[in-house]
Amino acid sequence: MSKLSEKFFEVLNHEGVVSIMSWGVEPHLVNTWNSYLVVTKDERILIPAYGFRKTEKNVDVNNKVKISLGSKEVSGYKDYPGTGFVVDGTAAYIESGDEYDMMKSKFSFLTRVLEITVDKATQML
Repeated sequence: MSKLSEKFFEVLNHEGVVSIMSWGVEPHLVNTWNSYLVVTKDERILIPAYGFRKTEKNVDVNNKVKISLGSKEVSGYKDYPGTGFVVDGTAAYIESGDEYDMMKSKFSFLTRVLEITVDKATQML
């Protein structure tokens, strides 16, 4: 069963800010862009990481993360102007291999790839 809805993918087709929350050593929030998220066939979310050093330190201690993303261009419930999602997941860093190479070809600036295995994606609006 799919954890990511058609509405989620519709949001990804529009630019917006993605916030990634981690906690382990200390609570930390970092941002990226909708257009930087790549969803694999098995619905893992891959994110190019250049900085994200505090996030990585947190993931080393506690690999649970939450991400929030949205777009005002996509109608939400009852034609609400805009919608967003909160995703709960498990994070890991990829530093080599086919998925790393694929991401590096799209985002030359990355030094690692943040991989999020989705546990739950909840539409908020």
